[in-house]
Formats: sequence, structure tokens, C-alpha cells
Amino acid sequence: MRRQRRAKIVATLGPASAAPDMIAALFEAGADVFRLNFSHGTYAEHQQAVTDIRALEARYNRSIGIILDLQGPKLRVGSTKGAEIHLEKGQKFSLDLRPDPGDSTRIQFPHAEVYAVLRVGMDLLLDDGRLRLQITHITHDSITTTVLVGGALLSRKGVNVPQVALPISALTAKDRKDLAFGLELGVDWIALSFVQRPEDITEARDLIGNKAKIAAKIEKPQAIDHLEEIIALADGIMVARGDLGVEMPPEDVPCLQKRICAACRRMGKPVIVATQMLDS
Repeated sequence: MRRQRRAKIVATLGPASAAPDMIAALFEAGADVFRLNFSHGTYAEHQQAVTDIRALEARYNRSIGIILDLQGPKLRVGSTKGAEIHLEKGQKFSLDLRPDPGDSTRIQFPHAEVYAVLRVGMDLLLDDGRLRLQITHITHDSITTTVLVGGALLSRKGVNVPQVALPISALTAKDRKDLAFGLELGVDWIALSFVQRPEDITEARDLIGNKAKIAAKIEKPQAIDHLEEIIALADGIMVARGDLGVEMPPEDVPCLQKRICAACRRMGKPVIVATQMLDS
């Protein structure tokens, strides 16, 4: 069952596609590599998926790649009072370290290490960029902002900080645990999320050794400043269009995608173009 295509297809497994018959159908339809998203699912579910994929390999006598995609250091707000809170354009809104539920005036942002690198005038993007706040004042435990783009804010929504390199490792404690589990399962690739600097690849390599390949996910604008170094250190690159489109103007993403792909081809590294491929 050899395929002569010059490009491969990566299929992400989830609740709708994790059954053995469905994995087999996806493979027969053309999937070459399966991605396990460790932001979701249990260890038992991921282990079963690996078992099913390896059984397919034996049946068809053809190698099938498995990518373990680590969650990475996702920034999130805390919980809200009720189902959601609504932010109006022009209003003041604060983020702080207090753990009590948020309301229309404030919400918890439990990432103290980030406060020190933020500056007045920077933007904070909430819920994949659906809400935009501009920082007007900062202390060691609170951030005061003005709402530029309002809307409904739900509990535990993500926060993007596009204008600064964050002083956090690309590997959280959860990632390290997930990584050890995945290497025991024998996955082929580790997708490293929110890479910002070459040191992120080096840190992961020290843990992985030669047990799996590393795909550096380019989803932070700061990674572009070190693009050549990151490509050189990684075994492959993933262009995470969705997150790039949140942290920079969406119209810049196609040109950047082409630049990354060209650099990977020039350096002989595989490159995956991922997410939001069919969504304008």
C-alpha cells in the first residue's frame, strides 16, 4: 500500500474518529500520519489509539506516523460568576491574581510570571482574539485595561499576548508528564507547542533524546525572529495557522506560511501546514 504523493496527510483523532474502524477508514482514505492532541482525552484513550494504529501497520505492512501534540503553556483567565460576563467597548476591565470568580469589572489571570513583561499600550487577546483589551496600568498583581473589542467572556478562555516574548518554558509540568507517557508508547513525533526561542527546542531535546522526532509549532510571532535557528534545531516544523492568525493580522499568515515552508525546504526539513485550512 505505497502512496506516491509528494505531500502527506495528517489526521487528528478525536471523539468522532477514535474508533478502530474509523481509524482504519481514515487510513484507507489517505491519512498517512495520525495526531494525538494531548490538550484533550485520557491516557487510556490515547494508548488505545496507538494500539489500533500499530495494528493497522501490521495489517497493511506499511509504516504509519504518530504525532503526540503537547498542550504547551496556554494562558487562561479564571472562572466567571454565572455562565458568562459581557464586556462593552470602552469600559475599564481588570485582570488580577485574586481567585474569586470574575464579574463585569475584573477576572482572575493566574499567571504572575507574565505580569513583569507586560507594558502599558500592549494588547491582550481573549478567547482566540474575539475580545481585545489594551493595557492602561500594571502593578505586580493586577492589570487594568480598556476594552477595544467587547463581547461575552466565558470561564477559562485563553489569553494571547502577541507583542512580547513570554518568560515561560514551552514545556509545562503537564507536558513533561505527557511526554514521558508518549515516549513509553513509542510515538514517532513530538509536536512542541508555543515555541518562542531556540532554547525551547534544546530543552525538549534533552528530555526526548533520540526516542522521537521534534516538530516545532510556529504559532507565536516571536518564533519568527529565530526562525532559521529553530528550523535547524528541530526535525520538522508545523505552521499553526490558527494561532498565528490570532496573534498577528490574518492577512499576514499566508505570506508567512510560504516563507516558513520555503525555509524548511531550503534546509531539508519536513513542514506541516495545519489548522484553519478551509476557514477564511
